[in-house]
Amino acid sequence: MKIGVPLERDAVETRVAATAETVKKFIGLGFDVVVEKGAGKASRILDADYKDAGAKIAADASATLGDADVVLKVGRPGADELKLMKKGALVFAIMDPFGHEKDVKAMATAGVSGFAMEFMPRITRAQVMDVLSSQANLAGYQAVIDAAEEYDRALPMMMTAAGTVPAARVFVMGAGVAGLQAIATARRLGASVSATDVRPAAKEQVESLAAKFVAVEDDEFKQAETAGGYAKQMSPEYQKKQAELVASHIAKQDIVITTALIPGRPAPRLITKEMVQSMRPGSVLVDLAVERGGNVEGAKPGKVIKVGEVKIVGHLNVPGRIAATASALYAKNLYAFVETMVDKEAKSLNVDWDDELVTATVLTRDGAVVHSAFTGSKPAPAVPAAAKKEGGE
Repeated sequence: MKIGVPLERDAVETRVAATAETVKKFIGLGFDVVVEKGAGKASRILDADYKDAGAKIAADASATLGDADVVLKVGRPGADELKLMKKGALVFAIMDPFGHEKDVKAMATAGVSGFAMEFMPRITRAQVMDVLSSQANLAGYQAVIDAAEEYDRALPMMMTAAGTVPAARVFVMGAGVAGLQAIATARRLGASVSATDVRPAAKEQVESLAAKFVAVEDDEFKQAETAGGYAKQMSPEYQKKQAELVASHIAKQDIVITTALIPGRPAPRLITKEMVQSMRPGSVLVDLAVERGGNVEGAKPGKVIKVGEVKIVGHLNVPGRIAATASALYAKNLYAFVETMVDKEAKSLNVDWDDELVTATVLTRDGAVVHSAFTGSKPAPAVPAAAKKEGGE
């Protein structure tokens, strides 16, 4: 059995799909692991580290992928990579398939079995495989660090002989994994934190982190959660009432972090240009949904812009901004999933195609697109949008 770990081709992708630690574990399962030269450099993993762990270093993608039974990636494989893979190879990545149906079809045409790690069901046995949580958690943390870097004042309250410095006011929109970590990080830095979410269960979670919950708590709000615990699309009437409440709240904030994403759709617009203009000079907005169109009107992917005296931060691949940590967690997610497909006694691949984890994540198999989200056999899964770079949830 051979595992291939290529260098990511996306210019903004700094993560890698395997670490020296997971390489050792894969070798223990019976795999030969081949890592493309320089694949881990941006994550502070040297080729020598991989070699010491037992991997072979390949000079290029062709030597890495050519006869690999399993391919581990961060992002969806491109056409040039698919040409190098053998039919029947198992490919694991954050596929970001919604809106990229042609790319999904290309994987089917190439004959590979592609697994979308972001479709992993949120059940107990799959917690260690949950890439959305591992990457969104880091994105929420990094969003606060990025905001603090752009904000030209201190975040915590400081009582000094020269006077008292008031705590910065931080407002987090969306209390999923990314949002909750943003709340926790801002609190640890000493900010005064508030947050909003359309899911009733989020109120208790927000308040447990000593933050103030902000929402229109009417009857629709009380029913605004799916059986799986995800946010429902709210009515225009509710959205209007919530927007009015949020608009008045935002005008008083120093930092706002938005994390709202809906699978397969453009990111919902949460903050209008009028709201941006209402903020005080020096305020900062961080948009974690910028790659899906953005929650903040005027946000630009990959840029920090100024609207008047307010900054809007639209960094790409936010988890990748702390690549060493993000890669370590992502690689463990991948290992945990692949391990379930290995016959440990025979040291061979043995995929149970009826396993609920497999059926939930497999996009392509035997030359066809097989996932229900694209075949029309069932409704699309209620999972957050891809965590490839934005990390929102």
